[in-house]
Amino acid sequence: MTVLLDRLPERPRTRSAGRLLAAAQLVGSLGDGAFLTCSVLFFTRIAGLTPAQVGLGLTLGWAVGSVAGVPLGHLADRHGARGSAVLLALATATAILAFLVVRSPVAFVLAACVYGSCQTGLAAVRQALLAALADPERRTRVRAHLQSAGNAGLAVGAGLGGLALSVDTASAYLTVFALDAAAFVVTAALLHALPRVPRTFARPGAPKSAVLRDRPYALVTLLNAILLLRMPLLSVAIPLWIVDHTAAPGWTVSALFVLNTVVVVLLQVRVAGRLASLEAAARMVRRSGGVLLASCVAFALSALGTSPAVAFAVLVAGALVQVLGEMLQSAGSWEIGFALAPADKQGEYQGFFGSGVSVARAVGPALLSTVVIGGGFAGWLVLGLVFLGAGWAMGPAVRWAAATR
Repeated sequence: MTVLLDRLPERPRTRSAGRLLAAAQLVGSLGDGAFLTCSVLFFTRIAGLTPAQVGLGLTLGWAVGSVAGVPLGHLADRHGARGSAVLLALATATAILAFLVVRSPVAFVLAACVYGSCQTGLAAVRQALLAALADPERRTRVRAHLQSAGNAGLAVGAGLGGLALSVDTASAYLTVFALDAAAFVVTAALLHALPRVPRTFARPGAPKSAVLRDRPYALVTLLNAILLLRMPLLSVAIPLWIVDHTAAPGWTVSALFVLNTVVVVLLQVRVAGRLASLEAAARMVRRSGGVLLASCVAFALSALGTSPAVAFAVLVAGALVQVLGEMLQSAGSWEIGFALAPADKQGEYQGFFGSGVSVARAVGPALLSTVVIGGGFAGWLVLGLVFLGAGWAMGPAVRWAAATR
């Protein structure tokens, strides 16, 4: 953590705010990593829900969250981003504690909707805080530091969650949930230590939800959401593919997750540092589409043959290519999302742009399980071509949006 924070940009105000934001990202991600690792087993074994009920509840929760990001971001613009972030972090902690007493499908869906909405809103407001506290030319680089800190937190949290899985008792799972809630309380305290961000005031006659009328920005957001299908690719499609279609050992799933995390922590800031303009960001996203296509081909080829060693080597090669595409897409999309948003509506616009994450989490698992796992090599190729098309289309979409600013 110290290394991540010490490498932040040197301007005093940006450096101080960046360190606090990175610390908040690290702590919150640590709790998330522990929660995500063992939450499904808690819901099925301890809460008594069926896997179908858990899947439906989480899907609905993230779907509601994808819609809630815009109004929550708008409220943050009008009432202050720092205070809104603190409240959303505390609300997230409350939602996590609510899961501890959930024992029915209806209550679980309600808790999941609150959790998804708070998480999505918090992500949007943190982006708005970053936009307000960092110079425009430094935003993407600072955002890369936050991503690195977040990945480090997820890795540590996943390790803690793994300990709970090995113990496999109700008290172990309850401890993980309590840890996650406490992490968001600490996150709220760190966010409260940030400098106050002035509220913005709507111009007379301005529409309340301007981003919903901004068709160029909506197109950019849609293309970014398609590229964000790389998130459930790593967490859902690749594990299922490894277990069901390759000769690689089962622990390959964990090895690829660790590999992805380490590479992002070490190299995301360097990749983001190459950006110098909106046009460069669009080119970076375009290249990410081609790189993600290459990774899909590699993953498909891993099913050929019966040698565990060869399958493992091909999967590692595919994972390295995939994480390169991930870093290119992340850095380019951050710059695009910031640069095309009006300065007085960063919360609202970041809420809309960030809804792509919730959409990918909501529809990605079922979509990728059907297309990739069901389609085999052809499914991987179709997915790769979708990545390629979305990456290529980002350039014209960004130029259209930039011309209307």
